[in-house]
Amino acid sequence: MMKSVVEYKDYREYVLDYYRERKRTSAFTWREFAKIAGFASGSYLKLVCDGKTRLREEGAKKTALAMGLLGFEYDYFILMVRYEGAKTDREKKKCFEEMQALSAAHHVKILGSELYTFYETWKHSVVRELAVAMPGAKPHEIAKACRPAISAADVSASLNFLMKAGLITRDIKGNYHQTNRSLTTGRLNVVAVAVHSLLRQMGEFALEALDKLPISERHFSGITMGVTAETYAKVVEELAQCRKRIVSIVADEPHPDKVCRLNFQFFPLTENLNSGKNRGKSTSGKGE
Repeated sequence: MMKSVVEYKDYREYVLDYYRERKRTSAFTWREFAKIAGFASGSYLKLVCDGKTRLREEGAKKTALAMGLLGFEYDYFILMVRYEGAKTDREKKKCFEEMQALSAAHHVKILGSELYTFYETWKHSVVRELAVAMPGAKPHEIAKACRPAISAADVSASLNFLMKAGLITRDIKGNYHQTNRSLTTGRLNVVAVAVHSLLRQMGEFALEALDKLPISERHFSGITMGVTAETYAKVVEELAQCRKRIVSIVADEPHPDKVCRLNFQFFPLTENLNSGKNRGKSTSGKGE
């Protein structure tokens, strides 16, 4: 028995599962599947599932009907296709939120929806840290410790979400504890849109910190460098390893006295100078 379509977040996975289920119980073929959906190419849907092409709006509608999807399940499948084809974060966010609404209305949770909500705003990550660092503190006390300031209502709402999502627990004394010391987005593509929003917010806070905080309370540095595709990949891996080492350092701190943010940003300042061809492997850099 297949899962409901609203339990999926990738339309290709659903189409493939549908095909395998039909194949398991009959002599169903990709060619027959494509014919029922009205595609001229007998291999089209297989190419879609292999990631070699994608469904577009009309194709999605035909495929949904060929799989017998009607009502909210039909709408959900179309939204999954729109989500993948969305060009901007705003469009992706709108599609995912509509998917969430449909699944919630039918009592099904989308995998990764809690992390999506968690990363959508900076407040949850900061409150998650402060709730543990300030045992016994009331929401208004946690709110006052935040920079920028937020309301006690915001803190209460965040604590309720974190508890419901299983990201923190509360003991009999009323103290909060993190269920996991660190969080990762893993390979959940739906979370990426929310993470982009969080990174923008944190980037804005970094600019404010540069202007408002004394040097003793913030550290800013950077390097302008020339790289190739190969050295770019090496730098990204080095940053990933550095991030892991930093996580292990702070994970051993039982009593933090503040919550800080560390941004990693590595991006091009020019167009590709070689039109896809390597001119050499010089990686000279200048620190700022």
